[in-house]
Amino acid sequence: MGDKLLTVNEVAKMLRVSNMTVYRLVRNKQIHAVKVGKNYRIKQSDVDKYLGRDSG
Repeated sequence: MGDKLLTVNEVAKMLRVSNMTVYRLVRNKQIHAVKVGKNYRIKQSDVDKYLGRDSG
């Protein structure tokens, strides 16, 4: 099964924080993100890892 790529907005809604908070987490290397053009994409597994729900 592939790892779902999420937008900053989707991650912010999932964590119940602002988009700027997600950008700070990415900038501080607390969550790994891939830059696609001008936008970031974050793997679902990286969000789980940040939350301590590492599934693998």
